[in-house]
Amino acid sequence: MIPVQSHSTVVGKVWLSVLFIFRIMVLGAGAEKVWGDEQSKMICNTKQPGCKNVCYDHAFPISHIRFWVLQIIFVSTPTLIYLGHVIHVIHKENKLREFMQRNAGSPVTKLPKYSDDKGKVQIKGNLLGNYMTSIVFRIALEIGFIVGQYYLYGFVMVPMVVCSRAPCPFTVECYMSRPTEKTVFIIFMLVMSVISVVLNVAEIFYLVCLSGFIHLSKILIYSCTFKIMSENVRLQTL
Repeated sequence: MIPVQSHSTVVGKVWLSVLFIFRIMVLGAGAEKVWGDEQSKMICNTKQPGCKNVCYDHAFPISHIRFWVLQIIFVSTPTLIYLGHVIHVIHKENKLREFMQRNAGSPVTKLPKYSDDKGKVQIKGNLLGNYMTSIVFRIALEIGFIVGQYYLYGFVMVPMVVCSRAPCPFTVECYMSRPTEKTVFIIFMLVMSVISVVLNVAEIFYLVCLSGFIHLSKILIYSCTFKIMSENVRLQTL
């Protein structure tokens, strides 16, 4: 988490904190206690062997915990890919610095562009493009998992599931354990997903505004420099 934060913006650091503290830790600490009995404590109004398993599979094609774990893995993957690219860039520029130190007198055709001597990275150029691409993928994945959760289970834990699949002898009613507590947990994870999307969108706007401000500053500096040089030339010709 620390290496990723050191190569992220302020908004990106907040997103990482939300991901790590409010999703991974809460999921690891509380999910097993809340969801550990979702199948064992499900009660159906039949004793037909295999019927309860079939009804559970019909109601929950994938358990909520595994779904959220997959969501965290997929949403984190673009950031990990970006981090791998940053580490590769730092490694290349460190090798370039070592070459420049060994060959101090030789002409230099290329200088380190993205990092300084301490390894601090400036998010610009190709790095900025890759970083924004990773954010766009994070947004798409978050929205995709939110939509997927809605179509798989909905956003509440229904207290009763109706099932008529074989080998059930008739239309069976199965009752879930602690549906209200599970609904609270579902809504909490949903809110975290929405906050993640909002933070990612805010980070894109932040990067666009920051890059626009830097570009405008360069234009103003070049303009002022050109005016000063023109004024000096005019004074020299007088």
